[in-house]
Amino acid sequence: MTLHTFYHAYIDCLNKQDWGALSQYVAEDVHHNGRPLKLAGYRAMLVKDFQDIPDLHFVIDHLICEPPFIAARLAFNCSPKGDFLGLNIDGRRVSFAENVFYEVRSYRIVEVWSIIDKHAIELQIMT
Repeated sequence: MTLHTFYHAYIDCLNKQDWGALSQYVAEDVHHNGRPLKLAGYRAMLVKDFQDIPDLHFVIDHLICEPPFIAARLAFNCSPKGDFLGLNIDGRRVSFAENVFYEVRSYRIVEVWSIIDKHAIELQIMT
């Protein structure tokens, strides 16, 4: 399996919200933006994301794989409920990107570094 194939399968797992299969892609001792979340914490973070954004769907816009790293730009077009990233979205549709890097060991994600383009959302809700 290539990292490219692995990552597409991981994103498919997220979009299906197949939390039972998440351990096939994410290590037990995963870190997110420097925080040790463990697999259970990572799963809880994703579950909350889908609760806060019922129409959440991950779309791979750009993907670069250079073992042991994956770099991706993910595109979103969704309607978060209430507040999102400290912004009052309240169900309005917004489009934004997430730039994310992963470190993968033995085909398990061990580190995630993520930045969401909050400025793009701010520009949309001000108009």
